[in-house]
Amino acid sequence: MNILFVMKHRGNAGSTHAVANYMRLAPSFGHSVAIFGSPIWYIPDLQFSTEVEDFDRVVYLFETVRYTVPPMHQAIMLDRFPREHRLIVDTDGLYQHLVQLDGYDFNHTTESGRQDWIADMDSLGDRVVHTVLGGSTFAKAGALPFFGYDPALEADPASTPPKQWDVLHVGHNWWRWREVERELLPAFARIRDRVGRIGFLGLWWDWPPAEGPAAGPANAFVSDPYAFKRLRIETPPAVNYNDVIKTMSSSRINILTQRPLLRHLKHLTLKYFEIFCADTIPLLMLDGDHAEEVYGPAARELTLPGRAAEKIMDALENEDRYRAIVADVRDHLRAHHDYGTRARELFDLIEAKPA
Repeated sequence: MNILFVMKHRGNAGSTHAVANYMRLAPSFGHSVAIFGSPIWYIPDLQFSTEVEDFDRVVYLFETVRYTVPPMHQAIMLDRFPREHRLIVDTDGLYQHLVQLDGYDFNHTTESGRQDWIADMDSLGDRVVHTVLGGSTFAKAGALPFFGYDPALEADPASTPPKQWDVLHVGHNWWRWREVERELLPAFARIRDRVGRIGFLGLWWDWPPAEGPAAGPANAFVSDPYAFKRLRIETPPAVNYNDVIKTMSSSRINILTQRPLLRHLKHLTLKYFEIFCADTIPLLMLDGDHAEEVYGPAARELTLPGRAAEKIMDALENEDRYRAIVADVRDHLRAHHDYGTRARELFDLIEAKPA
């Protein structure tokens, strides 16, 4: 089969890296994968196409907003692919019950907005999956973890350049500030004179998007650059998906945060797996049960909530012990989340006839 992904494709954000893995693995399953659109010069390894007629299946991958294609191409897609040949992947919990967390994060602002989104997705196809392990909490949706671990991308410590950072966070400020402000900044304040360079690498840590409200809710981008400056926290720019692991490997410790909504719904993201490919010690802003569900029992030792300062210092002072823990987690990831397994799950689902 030739499979076309319809998605917002960005080199430095979103799900591009996952689709790149499916693109790489597809030939071994007798398939090919491309992304709808024109080639992008700075990510030449990806295959793009606007020749809809060349494809047998379509996968609509939706993040925060519905990615739309030109009306002519959309009409061709709807004519070309019968409903049973369309799969919708909801990465951000929008095809879901109304969820609003502590007046801060949410999937929809109103019930009517939620119903509009559900109707929109239902108009596109009969199969919607959430990027979760196990079953979805929404009866109308299925489950497909989608994101996975690629052992081939594991950084070789012998060829990793000297560390530039003690602590690094690689990711955008998208619903991250409350967790950073409440747990990480107080922890950094307690240990700042004992730690070297700290960086938060990505978009919107210094200022909100130039697009204004069109980029999303204002709360999603709240930050306090002066708090970072007081703690000597640097904010380098974002990097492309194919540089993420190398960048993470430039730090002794990397911190994984998760958007509150996605943590509540237990949606997986790319960062869950990229961070363990890097030559680093991942520390996780996840509760112990969820960390164990994804990474196995060893991951409980890597969780930060309620003890961030102590854990960061312990990892910096006992790197060999923590690297042994990370090795145990990698064994679990290879056994349970390898992209070869993910590809088989995805392609089997695409080929299957709806119930």
